[in-house]
Amino acid sequence: MAACFRLVPTATCRRLDLQNRAGATLLSGATSVSSISKAVSSAQLVGSSLLLDSSSQEVFSTHAPASRHSKSAACAGRSSRSLVYAMAAAVLPENTPVVSPQWLHDNLSKVKVLDASWYMPAEKRQPFEEFQHGRIPGAIFFDIDAIADPTTDLPHMLPTEAAFSAAASALGLSSSDSIVVYDGKGLFSAARAWWMFRAFGHPRVALLDGGLPAWRAAGYPVDTEPSDGAAGRHKAAATAIKDSYSKKGASNRLLTFNAKLQPNLILSVDQVKANIENKVYQLSDARSAGRFKGVDPEPRAGVRGGSIPGSFNVPFPEVLTPQGQLKPASDLTQVFKGAGVNIEDSKQPLAASCGTGVTACVLALALARIGRWDVPVYDGSWTEWGSLQDTPVVKAE
Repeated sequence: MAACFRLVPTATCRRLDLQNRAGATLLSGATSVSSISKAVSSAQLVGSSLLLDSSSQEVFSTHAPASRHSKSAACAGRSSRSLVYAMAAAVLPENTPVVSPQWLHDNLSKVKVLDASWYMPAEKRQPFEEFQHGRIPGAIFFDIDAIADPTTDLPHMLPTEAAFSAAASALGLSSSDSIVVYDGKGLFSAARAWWMFRAFGHPRVALLDGGLPAWRAAGYPVDTEPSDGAAGRHKAAATAIKDSYSKKGASNRLLTFNAKLQPNLILSVDQVKANIENKVYQLSDARSAGRFKGVDPEPRAGVRGGSIPGSFNVPFPEVLTPQGQLKPASDLTQVFKGAGVNIEDSKQPLAASCGTGVTACVLALALARIGRWDVPVYDGSWTEWGSLQDTPVVKAE
């Protein structure tokens, strides 16, 4: 006979609390497969399969052998499209948004690794081609340009929940996965992917500190043979986005990832306009000082130079070491304080902006290391703000 358990989320989302339907606690604070197994055993469910319904946050258990996409009597009537294994993910380190190369090497089989490399157009680099010839073993390519809203001219804007769910599922990701992202520069575009997963309700994500360069420097292996499977997943994710925005839709796709947008992590242009008057957020701009002051040209045609009134300039390289790793929390605090940001007032919300919503996520990552995890990013950033005619702009005298 099948039994059903409820997954009780905790504040950190890094442990499991299991209760049965009657509310009796079977497991509290589980952080390992063994502790989950003991709880299952005590409930006389030895040998059962635990499955997580990512849309309802419930764990189902059934004695009968279950395929990855089957459903038990306990969840009869539910779609099997969102059922994923709940016991595969590693527990990410607490209170830090980054992991070291050694940690990733030691836990490589327990996480999904994403290469989220992206480069400025002027660099004329091809991130997927570079991925095919040099990547962390088992890595999946995550294209921030393809997994984006295709209905806007603004680059790599967040897609809809349905589109992100379809794309992540096409990549082979599930809502129960612990994810580690990296990029080819060290710490750059991977921060965007880190923020995207958090913005879509998946906090079990960390960034590889120092990226692929740090992994190589540590002497860990790199796959250099092109992968047909990686190419297929890359194409499937792009197709999933396209289908989600078309009349065809993605309703027939098997979904293993369930995105839930977190509005508190995103700012719209209207919210940023309102912030000029109400000053709810201290907005940090990650662009260079020259662009912030309006003395250097913007890299995209038709975009004015300058800054958003009341914003603070924190060029993103200032939060990184020369090796492309995130600075210690104490150093980061001084960087933001030096820019005029009141970082120590926890009641004063913070926010981040940049050119196209990429390096703003580097600032959000840095603020998470300080302990400020819920920092929204202005998704349209300066490319949107500087292109509009009704948005005020400040320039250096």
